[in-house]
Amino acid sequence: MTGTVTDVIVIGAGPVGENVADRIVAGGLSAVIVESELVGGECSYWACMPTKALLRDAAAIRAARQLPGAAAAVTGGLDVDAVLARRDRFASNWNDDGQVAWLHQAGITLVRGHGRISAPRTVEVTGRDGTVSAITARHAVVVATGTSAALPPIPGLADAAPWTSREAVSVKKIPERLAIIGGGVVGTEMATAFSALGAAVTLIARDGVLPRVEPYAAEHVVASLESSGVRVLIGASPSDVTRDARGTVHVTLAGGGSIDADEVLVATGRRPNTGDLGLEHLGLAASGWLSVDETLRVVGPDGTVPDGGWLYAAGDVNGRALLTHQGKYQARAAGEAIVARATGAPVEDFPWGRHAATADLRAVPQVIFTDPEIASAGLTLAGAVDAGLRVRSVEYDLGSVAGASLHADGYTGRASMVINEDTNTIVGFTAVGPDVTELVHAATIAIAGEVPIDRLWHAVPAYPTISELWLRLLETAAR
Repeated sequence: MTGTVTDVIVIGAGPVGENVADRIVAGGLSAVIVESELVGGECSYWACMPTKALLRDAAAIRAARQLPGAAAAVTGGLDVDAVLARRDRFASNWNDDGQVAWLHQAGITLVRGHGRISAPRTVEVTGRDGTVSAITARHAVVVATGTSAALPPIPGLADAAPWTSREAVSVKKIPERLAIIGGGVVGTEMATAFSALGAAVTLIARDGVLPRVEPYAAEHVVASLESSGVRVLIGASPSDVTRDARGTVHVTLAGGGSIDADEVLVATGRRPNTGDLGLEHLGLAASGWLSVDETLRVVGPDGTVPDGGWLYAAGDVNGRALLTHQGKYQARAAGEAIVARATGAPVEDFPWGRHAATADLRAVPQVIFTDPEIASAGLTLAGAVDAGLRVRSVEYDLGSVAGASLHADGYTGRASMVINEDTNTIVGFTAVGPDVTELVHAATIAIAGEVPIDRLWHAVPAYPTISELWLRLLETAAR
């Protein structure tokens, strides 16, 4: 590969990098994708797919037990080995042959190794055997290297062999006792999964449980975790972590008390994989998040696009919205913007233009697969107020919707929408309850489309479905 020239180089072959390269090739340009690990990235092997596989069996049993007739058929607990085996299948047994075959079919060239920018539009790749090759791009280099778990500076933690999300998701044996540091999405989903799989779980949530969602949604999750036996310590903070000769982990809490566990999972945030990418050659910080414009071109400290605008950053690495689907959305915008600029076509970089990642700021959907699930899109009430919008929030008891009462006996949940008073449109939506995930796209469409409330009255929900919630929220807003 020494001296290879291509139109676009993509560093990172996760879902974001794959989508960028696909759009490049579909637009008539050539693309080389560089990957040092498995093609398919974090989502395929250590995040989205295997984590949901760990959670799904328990959710299915929970759903069955909320219906009298189905509950009578549930005569045992989870088959843990079967759950883990299904997880393995969804992680492709950590083999990327299928993803590599897709790249070849799409006409994308794969180079394995660590990519590092050595000069403008030039990437040096160090292969697994130590050989170094150089690739030059005619038009653009795209950084799509994602993020890794961040370890907080807790004394002794690094030496205690902590789990990150990778170790938790690929576990071969469920520990009897698991301590989780961090009450965010990873912490709560893994507390849900490992508790259902038989572990005694302690969740240490210094900053609260799911602090970025609507408070009522987080309260439902906390109540469910505690009812399932999870010990939830809100406001607690580890001051020291050690692992003794027998392998037991001891977590000492600031202010007194301690927790003994067989494993400790750290779920306190992510850091960008930008170290050793050669960014310093471009006048950028050698590591850290990459700031971008709306078409995902990297901008310098002064907010301007440096050196001809050939460097792009898509996905988690730019810190805009750390979600796989948003990264793929950015990839589509960036890939098509690169093609447009390369071919002299107009670039639609205005809000909601084809090449602008506007939804990152206004209409991000998210599902948290706890029990109960949380589905959200757009802004929370607090987020909307912080953004300077004049808003009001409308809430409704999800359990009183006919479709919900049919879905499960004793169904409990809640939903809300945040209304922009100046535009009479929805800017935020949240629902918490069993199986609310499929409600999220309707909310995303309403928010991204800026559909006026008056028009939403004519979007009639089918009866009796849980989607009738939309009518109830509109009625409540009208009152």
